[in-house]
Amino acid sequence: MYIPKLTYQLVFPDPRDASEEGIVAYGGDLSPSRLIRAYQNGIFPWYAKGDPILWWSPDPRLILELSDFKLRRSLKKRMKHFTYKFDSAFLEVITECSKAPREGQDGTWIQPEIIEAYNVLHGMGKAHSVEAYLDGELVGGAYGVVVGRVFCGESMFAKVNDASKAAFAVLVEHLKKWGYSFIDCQVPTEHLISLGAKEVSRDYFLMRLKDVVYDEIQHSWIMDS
Repeated sequence: MYIPKLTYQLVFPDPRDASEEGIVAYGGDLSPSRLIRAYQNGIFPWYAKGDPILWWSPDPRLILELSDFKLRRSLKKRMKHFTYKFDSAFLEVITECSKAPREGQDGTWIQPEIIEAYNVLHGMGKAHSVEAYLDGELVGGAYGVVVGRVFCGESMFAKVNDASKAAFAVLVEHLKKWGYSFIDCQVPTEHLISLGAKEVSRDYFLMRLKDVVYDEIQHSWIMDS
């Protein structure tokens, strides 16, 4: 199947025309404008070292309705062991995510240029992180990109058991309070499905995204006391 190559123009092909694997296009760059435009269209970059930038919109898509999050009793109890912050260590979180081993993956898709690009988005207030600390040490966290009322989750890491799940639970709690619609989890993992995420069709995902992608929420990413 023919896969378009991006030009200097900030235009993406229709994600519904993606390849069977979910590849929409290749090439282009990781400029803030292009990344934001991609997420607004339900597209995200994902590629291995040495490959061109690949832009994806998979079908099916994994999303988490905030009301569907499964906070199990054991995790709720475990959460009391950690302290939490937002945006206190974004660069460290994404760097730790790049080091985290992934089942079935050799190496990481979070290349140095990805880290640099998303750190720029963070400086613009478009990318955010949640951190879990144990005895003052960063032991878990997650990061993602915000477009409208959607949090597009990118990756998470844990150095101790349940640290990433606990940080994610705190994120969900605050996204609910702030009026977000759902979390885009991108591709299925057992870990996220165990937390309540579900697979939906790409058409359904794009419909939901269209309804809220330009509905900006004004709030401060500060941890509630």
